[in-house]
Amino acid sequence: MANTFNLDNIRVLTHSAIRIQSDAGTVVYLDPYDIADEPHDADFVLVTHAHFDHFSPADIARVAKGTTQLVAPASMTDEAPKADLSYRLVSAGDHLELAEITVEVVPAYNVETERLGFHPKANGWVGYVLDVDGSRIYVAGDTDQNPDNSAIACDIALVPVGGTYTMDPHQAATLIDTIAPRVAIPTHYGTVAGSPGDGEAFAAEVDPNIQVVLKL
Repeated sequence: MANTFNLDNIRVLTHSAIRIQSDAGTVVYLDPYDIADEPHDADFVLVTHAHFDHFSPADIARVAKGTTQLVAPASMTDEAPKADLSYRLVSAGDHLELAEITVEVVPAYNVETERLGFHPKANGWVGYVLDVDGSRIYVAGDTDQNPDNSAIACDIALVPVGGTYTMDPHQAATLIDTIAPRVAIPTHYGTVAGSPGDGEAFAAEVDPNIQVVLKL
């Protein structure tokens, strides 16, 4: 797998709000939430699921421009129109071409007993694997380690570590050691869920051969 992607082109703005830019200038936001300014630079907005901290029409409006396209899970037929953008509804297994970026839609769901009600598999909520400039970037969405994401091949993985609704630092480190990306970036901690120290706790448990980059 490729190992030349410029990590400065990945920004974790807050919580699980992620901005990825290709060398060609295509800008993808994933789950924009609590956005401080109004850049209006998104070519595409990818939403993982319908919870307020992942699908926020007000924050999507802050990053959107006239040509922005929304991608959301098929189960969000009622929610997607609220973003007031052209949109495409997707399911796990779908493959998309977004300008020069290819996207694979992957499942995201809980399996831990105490979390089954938060992100049930039956909801069809998702994560995404983006092929950007030759590197595969996995954005997990809200999930536990499960049989589907344990099989994902990627160069860079952005995974939730805040616990309560998703994996905690230990569980996220176990997933990362299983899929062995070159780089791991923790998300989903320190605000809505988890504590500010969860990123460091995650980094301490990841295989030292995997680079952990803290962006929150």
